[in-house]
Amino acid sequence: MTRPKQLPNELLSDLAVSTATKLQCFWHLGKYFKQSAAALEKQVAREARFYGALIRLQQNWKVKRHRLVAAASGNAGFFIDLFYNTLYDTSVSLRPSSMSTIPIEHDAAGMLAVNVPPNSCRSLRFEFLGSHSANNVRRSGETNMHAFSEDSSTETNKEHANDDECVRKTHSLLREVHRAIFDEQVFELVSREACNSSLSVNLTGIQENYLRLSINQGASVSISLLLSSQDNKTDIVSGTNSSETETIPSELSDWSKFREGKDNVKKLGFPNRISFEIYLQQLFHEYVFVRAKDKTSSSFRSLISGQQSKDNLNILDHFCMSLAHSIFSNKVLSELESLVCRTPYVQLISHPTWHSRTSSWTLSMKVPQSILHVGSQILSSGISNVKNVRSQFWSKVVVIDESISVEGVGDLNVVGLFNGKPESICPINRYECDLADLPIILLQQVASQVIQWLHEEALTVGIKVTRDFLSLAFELDHGEIASLVAHVDPEDTRGCISWWLMMDDGITENHKLHPDLSIGESESRKFLGHLSLDVLYSTLLDFVNLCSC
Repeated sequence: MTRPKQLPNELLSDLAVSTATKLQCFWHLGKYFKQSAAALEKQVAREARFYGALIRLQQNWKVKRHRLVAAASGNAGFFIDLFYNTLYDTSVSLRPSSMSTIPIEHDAAGMLAVNVPPNSCRSLRFEFLGSHSANNVRRSGETNMHAFSEDSSTETNKEHANDDECVRKTHSLLREVHRAIFDEQVFELVSREACNSSLSVNLTGIQENYLRLSINQGASVSISLLLSSQDNKTDIVSGTNSSETETIPSELSDWSKFREGKDNVKKLGFPNRISFEIYLQQLFHEYVFVRAKDKTSSSFRSLISGQQSKDNLNILDHFCMSLAHSIFSNKVLSELESLVCRTPYVQLISHPTWHSRTSSWTLSMKVPQSILHVGSQILSSGISNVKNVRSQFWSKVVVIDESISVEGVGDLNVVGLFNGKPESICPINRYECDLADLPIILLQQVASQVIQWLHEEALTVGIKVTRDFLSLAFELDHGEIASLVAHVDPEDTRGCISWWLMMDDGITENHKLHPDLSIGESESRKFLGHLSLDVLYSTLLDFVNLCSC
């Protein structure tokens, strides 16, 4: 049978059903495309966020990619290479660190994430054994700073930092890892050189990531690698009690005890440990990196100058010799400061030498302007004008390694005293001495310069006077001799240079070189005290009317 022809209303009903079905299919298809577009937009945003951060990191770090690893793990396969073997000296072979390659991944928010194993970053630690009181103040501050950084990072994570903050944190983390790798390489090279025999350093203790060394000047130091999270909280067992290494609280009430501890460390001559920790790292950088770039100029040898080429020193030898020199020079400086504090007319001037094993100071004595003004008035009155009077004297102290040399201008020639010519002057004296004799030598030199200045002033005003090493002899009108004698005593707390007046009838022989002042005052011997240059000049002018011209 043939199907009957549909009526118009039936055709419209079938057409409506077909149209509604197609419309529903198109609606589901549009919904699918809309969801796919949203997901693709999120994916593009995540990729843009990741690769944008990666490009910013690539400006400062070496970024590489393993395509096989990326295909196997489904990740991007990017990693950061922190091992720059092209800069190393071929003569120095260093092991690549386990942290040399750091993988880069996506985090849950699509941001770049750097995964570093926990407790893997170690930092170099340099310590003076027996000087914990001076170093723990720094350690206490570092602990507070470390705790503050941890708290701030926790708050930043809770606040979901933006991309810039995440990139900055990643930079900071990579710098920390890079520094840890560098410190490990420094410790590795120092450990190798410490095991070799050397005259400047002895290896007295060794543990895992710990070295104890004995250097000159009776000092012991330790070089170690500590976990960054424990560097400011714990100490390595180095044969000392834990009570000796306790941190000093910020609310320290007894400031005098703290100052006393710092003074004891200063007497021992220990320098700042942080500065030498940086100096050891700088030596390693010069030796391994810079010298490998320019072997012809050899910047490391220019740093150590001629002493390195002469002694053929390595990094540890030069570092320990520089450290021993710093300890010794601090002891010398402590002696100089002690002398200058008790000699008011002497000034201490420090000179930069730009060398780690050379130090230089100058003791300067300058005549006050008031005395020069009086002297100019006397000369203008026409009394006498024998010669020009110097207004400034100096003594230079140079320490090279652990040897002291003293150089002075305007000193009396001691040989001339025994030849019967005490007036002979040596323009510049230069000699060497040890630390024990340095105070007395410098005081004698300063006192001799004061005597010379008084002698020149006496000749200027027309007084008959003869000088000795530490005394001036004035010929009085009645044939008597009055001697102004300088007495030096480095142990005198009131002043290092004191003055005596001694009378002689001119017949008996007076001991000029070393007059015995220990018996005290008498009728012919009077103690004048610790006089300034103004009082000495006034005393000299008092002899004008007493001496025969």
